[in-house]
Amino acid sequence: MLDKHGLLSAPIGVVLRKMAIPTTLGMLAVLMFNLVDTFFISLLGTAPLAAVSFTFPITFALNCIGMGLGVGVSTHVGRLLGKGQHRQAALFTTHGILLAAGLITLASTFGWLTIDRLFSLIGANSTLLPLINQYMSIWYVAIPLLVIPMVGSSAIRSSGDTKTPAVIMVGSGVINGALDPLLIFGYGPFPQLGIQGAAIASGFSWVFACSGIVFVLIRRKQLLCRPCCAQIIRHWRCILKIGTPAGFSTAMTPLFGAILMSLLSQHGNAAVAAYGAAQRIESLLILVTMSLTSALTPFMSQNLGAHNPQRSFSGLFLSMRFSVVFQCGLFAIMLPLNSALATLFSHDHQVQHYLSQYLLLVPISYGFQGVVMMLISALNALHQPKSSLAWSVLRLFALALPCAWLGSYLYGAEGLFAGIAMGNILGGILGYCYTLQLKRHHISSSVSDSSE
Repeated sequence: MLDKHGLLSAPIGVVLRKMAIPTTLGMLAVLMFNLVDTFFISLLGTAPLAAVSFTFPITFALNCIGMGLGVGVSTHVGRLLGKGQHRQAALFTTHGILLAAGLITLASTFGWLTIDRLFSLIGANSTLLPLINQYMSIWYVAIPLLVIPMVGSSAIRSSGDTKTPAVIMVGSGVINGALDPLLIFGYGPFPQLGIQGAAIASGFSWVFACSGIVFVLIRRKQLLCRPCCAQIIRHWRCILKIGTPAGFSTAMTPLFGAILMSLLSQHGNAAVAAYGAAQRIESLLILVTMSLTSALTPFMSQNLGAHNPQRSFSGLFLSMRFSVVFQCGLFAIMLPLNSALATLFSHDHQVQHYLSQYLLLVPISYGFQGVVMMLISALNALHQPKSSLAWSVLRLFALALPCAWLGSYLYGAEGLFAGIAMGNILGGILGYCYTLQLKRHHISSSVSDSSE
């Protein structure tokens, strides 16, 4: 049985740490260059920064196609590798990438044809629409080059190897970060393209990522092979059975963000720009939790495939407790720095004020948000994607959104930020209680099956 990375035998904490650290470093590199990207765009003025902020829910929504299919591929590939069925794992990976490439091409084509109409619906005004069009007309063309390595990386991580995708992510981030200022401001022989230059830089970095992941899948992991027409439809159904609810689950976040953008647009472009910058800082602050969540899926999938649910749940609870403790500690460290961080992302005093308030109110809840993230990851590994989707809807739309709307109504943008935090905290508490019940039910069912 394949256990090269110790997922089935090494101490749980050691395995999760070894898997999470490379992922953290890879994500950190990419996020740092994204923050640099935001910084350079902010130098163009508040309007370009607000325009890019409006694109975040839509770009993330399309990324959800890749994320959802990646989850569908990862959970199946992880279980197959846990059972020692490498050939079937390679077929699932191949068919998953073909499915992702087809679906994202259709979605990006539709998006390209409806740029003005779509962004008008979420509150972009006539000043911002030309800027959004410049950015998204390039981004839609390039996005297939990102989704293919997203699914391929999920397959590689399902084998327990998180280092290789991380190295490729770092390389991609370096390319993006280096090209951003050259293409945005037109240094040297490069043309000055403004906000459009940021999208072109991203496209070049995705070419590198796509080439690197495909090479590793073919030459090192042997997880790409000739498609099998007799099995491709069945595999697509299996992948979509997990990937569709998982994709919708992930898509809840940009939909939630779009609604918040609409609420914040009532308070002016400064509030929207601050929220967009806050999302990039937030991605950095929850990076370790996100990496641990990414490591949890292959860990649980392989152990479930090897009929060891007790070890799977032990890893889940260890990850949840770490999330709360780590994020609360990080909040305490970052608290005195929130005003200084705000000044890095805008010269507009109103944007700085809103961004500072966000960083003061929301990060305390990130650990509880992480609990729900890990529960969702575990439910996908358990092949319970509908429950995973239900928990995403519960946290965002039954808890966080009503709290945010009430806070916005009573106290403006600051009240909306406080409402987000309250929703995260309530979701985390409920999620932990649910996981205790889930463990008892699953372990007892496994014991009953083995006794029979």
